[in-house]
Amino acid sequence: MGDLLLLLVVFLATFLVGGLLILRIPPRLHTPLMSMTNAVSGITVLGAMLLFTKAIPGWWLSVAALAIVAGAFNLVGGFTVTDRMLGFFQKRGTHDE
Repeated sequence: MGDLLLLLVVFLATFLVGGLLILRIPPRLHTPLMSMTNAVSGITVLGAMLLFTKAIPGWWLSVAALAIVAGAFNLVGGFTVTDRMLGFFQKRGTHDE
């Protein structure tokens, strides 16, 4: 029970601090910030995948599966948005497909 409480406190603290930091970032810096969150999401997915190699209770595996889904969703969405934004800086007719 103590481990779960610690994990919840860490989650809430990072959620609040992350939210406060993102609200203070000017719009022109959102693309570099998205690149960093893509990296963090990749680390989250890898860490959650490592949990599947351990002998842990089933509900922890459910949490790991949820982390993989959420991290992968953020990865795909972040790369899609970044690619689209980078397309704005290419000359017309030179977009690679």
